[in-house]
Amino acid sequence: MEAAGAGGRRGTVKQLNVGGKLFALEASSLPISLSLSPSPNPIFVDRDPALLSAILSAIRAPSAAPAFPAGVLLDEAHSYGLHDQLLAALSPPPLLGFSASRASTLSPPSEPFPTALAPRHDGSLCLAHGAGLLTHYSPALEHLTTFRTHLHRITSLRQLPPGLAVAGSSLSPGLHVYDLLKGRHVASVQWSDPTDLRVQKAKVIAIAARPAADAADKNSPILATFECPHRENCILVFDPVTLKPIQEIGRQTGSAAKSSAPGRVVHLQELGLVFAASVSSGAFGYSGYMRLWDIRSGDVVWETSEPGGVGRSSRFGDPFADVDVDVKQQILYKVCSKSGDIGAADLRCLGKDPWVYMSSGPRGSGGGHGSVLHCYKSQVFVSRKDGLEVWSRLEEQSNGTANLAEQTRAKENINNEGINENCFRSCYVDTEEDADRGMIHIMEGGGDRLFVTREEMQGVEVWETSQLAGAISLSLSSLLV
Repeated sequence: MEAAGAGGRRGTVKQLNVGGKLFALEASSLPISLSLSPSPNPIFVDRDPALLSAILSAIRAPSAAPAFPAGVLLDEAHSYGLHDQLLAALSPPPLLGFSASRASTLSPPSEPFPTALAPRHDGSLCLAHGAGLLTHYSPALEHLTTFRTHLHRITSLRQLPPGLAVAGSSLSPGLHVYDLLKGRHVASVQWSDPTDLRVQKAKVIAIAARPAADAADKNSPILATFECPHRENCILVFDPVTLKPIQEIGRQTGSAAKSSAPGRVVHLQELGLVFAASVSSGAFGYSGYMRLWDIRSGDVVWETSEPGGVGRSSRFGDPFADVDVDVKQQILYKVCSKSGDIGAADLRCLGKDPWVYMSSGPRGSGGGHGSVLHCYKSQVFVSRKDGLEVWSRLEEQSNGTANLAEQTRAKENINNEGINENCFRSCYVDTEEDADRGMIHIMEGGGDRLFVTREEMQGVEVWETSQLAGAISLSLSSLLV
């Protein structure tokens, strides 16, 4: 007879007769129909005992390869209330950028050139590729569905619960919702204004939606940037249930670079703010702007533009190539287009010159042209021509790897005035073989994975931290001491 507990807690044990084999499981982990059975005899369950045995083995020894496909075990685990425990056992270790590596590559069944990525907190992935195709992968990265949408090319994508995706295209108007499980179109939303004839056929440039990790996230609104053919643009806020527009923020004419449609929008729900940024490049380099809106009033509370605007005069000719927000630590990061330096600004004390700049060293001396920056799990991932770089604050990076002097120095450098460059460390995490495959085009984090696509390359790379990360190597001499 096999036995298993729920999360290491002691409680009432129920015996199950699964296909003629006895198992003992804690009643607290079982579905109500099994846990409340008054029978003193083992409860008969007409299911495959080999699957339950494999589930228990996977929970006990997460590093061992499961005897059955992960998707089969996860589906079976629902019958015994063990799905969450099994998913945790099959998931990779916490994502530590400085020890991450390419674990696998996902290849969609057809037209495998990705155009947008939308991972969730559980490590699942929705992938847009080819001519309007959507492919859905489970938390175990097993292929679930692939279907063609009515859009020619999907350029912005986010997942919504339960099993829904919201998508936009730079070639077709409207914001569209799809059922990933049934592979069908559910609804569409348009930006319209009867008082302004210029507002019509608006295309979606960027989407901000928080995939629900808990009950509180289910009420988080959906934000989308719309742009009309005449370049009139705004950020619309939608109710996540009814999909009706509830607010319009920052309408602009789009006649200049400082009023073009934001290509990145982030909802800072805890601060009651909306961050938006637009960046463009041409023969004369990069230009763009960043803004913070108060979502309640719709007023701009801070903004800057580059080149020009506020900031150090020495950085006038070094505008940003990309920007993102670390929502948890409330820090704004940008990568400079010419020098490749990383700029950091504390959202809680923005002013005329909020930036602290950090240099990458010799390997990052190629500049930041074409770089993509992504904040995830208090880490900053930056794609460069010569590889993938990760930045982290010393207290985040250490996890036992930094010495006591470095940790003490980092704490001393954090003061009430904001950020100090000595608080950060960087390293390149890819090999020469990885860098030779091409420059990274899209980066998105989900669960404990980083999903990466490269220019003119098929498929999606999945980066994870190895199970051996953080292991201490012991030499023979140290063992003999």
